[in-house]
Amino acid sequence: MMIVIGSLVVLFAIALIKKTPFVGGNIPAALVGGGLAAALLSGMAPIDYLTATVDGLDKLAWVIALSIFGSIYAETQVRIGAMTTTMQFLQLVFGKSPRGLIAATFVTLTLAGSLLGDAIAAATVIGFLVIHALAQMKLSPVQIGMIILLGASLGSLMPPISQAVYLSASLVDTNPDPVTLISYITVTIGLVLAIVESFRFVSRRRLERLETSEDVLFSGHDGGALTEKREGSRVSQLRSLIRKRWASMMPLAVLVVIVLLRTALGFDVFAEIPGVREMTAWMATVPILNGIAFPVVLAIIVATVVALFYPAVRSAPAATISAGLKNVRQTVVIQLCAAFLVGCFYASGAVDTVARLAENVASSGVAVISTIALMVLGMLVGSQTAAQTIVVPFAAPILENAGVDPTNIAVGMSHIAAASQNLPPVGLTAFVICGLVGATLKTKVDPIKVMVLALPNSLYFIFLGLLFLLLS
Repeated sequence: MMIVIGSLVVLFAIALIKKTPFVGGNIPAALVGGGLAAALLSGMAPIDYLTATVDGLDKLAWVIALSIFGSIYAETQVRIGAMTTTMQFLQLVFGKSPRGLIAATFVTLTLAGSLLGDAIAAATVIGFLVIHALAQMKLSPVQIGMIILLGASLGSLMPPISQAVYLSASLVDTNPDPVTLISYITVTIGLVLAIVESFRFVSRRRLERLETSEDVLFSGHDGGALTEKREGSRVSQLRSLIRKRWASMMPLAVLVVIVLLRTALGFDVFAEIPGVREMTAWMATVPILNGIAFPVVLAIIVATVVALFYPAVRSAPAATISAGLKNVRQTVVIQLCAAFLVGCFYASGAVDTVARLAENVASSGVAVISTIALMVLGMLVGSQTAAQTIVVPFAAPILENAGVDPTNIAVGMSHIAAASQNLPPVGLTAFVICGLVGATLKTKVDPIKVMVLALPNSLYFIFLGLLFLLLS
């Protein structure tokens, strides 16, 4: 038990004591420190450090691959204008009222987050594009921050690219497909609740004319401010938009079709193509490299290749890749350090120790303790990756032995962790968004107030996650 206590003490000391020399408050350093403490206290041989690292990387390989390739793909979508097209389409669908713009903003941010798999990346890539439009509706900076925070966070939990869902499924060691299907439903409900909840920020009045008369503006990477003028009915405007912009949605359509064929119909495209089938089968047997052979990662790679045929991407492939990697650099570093921690936890025997001690504990007790632990960790470190990496390896085996379905464990843990990272006082995503909104509007935005405004949605996912953990 000393291994468990010692490693967690080191981890929290580095993460929470900001005055610790060189590493104070650094989450990656805290994860590595916790792993090293577990390894040293258990007396692991030097070679075991390497094998533990490889084992940890192998467990999280497809999660890391999703982050890297997903971010590169998302950057191609921004460059070819897919996000701009989506926002314009949704503005026409929901109408040009304040509530319509809020709904369109939420759906666009959720879509962006589902492609990036990371809330901070979605907020920085897409969030700044809607700040001025929301400000023109007289929304306060805190309200704007809350809308972007919730939209980006919902997107990071929404499949097909969801770090929280796939990390949880990987740590639980269960098939991610049913977890993904359930998450589509739960996150969609959360999205509807967030939209309705945010309607209180505006009245029912029609959106006042902006600087360009009756035009609805949306700034994008593919040509600056884009204007859709009112020309006839909304249906005719939709037809005009689709006719002009349909090509920008093709890579996304390819991704959606491949993913839905697998998750909804169980048809794996890559297992049916000669040559590709053999190559992916071989890659699946190679440690760490098997992360690329994960079907969703392969689908993202295919969609990215399709995007390369567009001039905006083809003319600057290196810049596109560089921008994509930059968007998830911090996330990938945390994931790599988390992999080291997970590997050391297993190699040192810490996971087995906790499992033996909790053999006689009721599953409901473990579920409640796990929920509280995830909430506290999320509140203190502001990272769902760190929270899950610490809690899930210990709690999942105990819950499984108590009869809880692994799918329910993965759903519950991922939802609780994703919501907890937005709880006050430490929410990394909220702090980034507040900085973004503050710099854009030249004002100060209180991140604590933003997190408090987002609290109802966070509690929805926490209670829902606990419910899944209690199911047996």
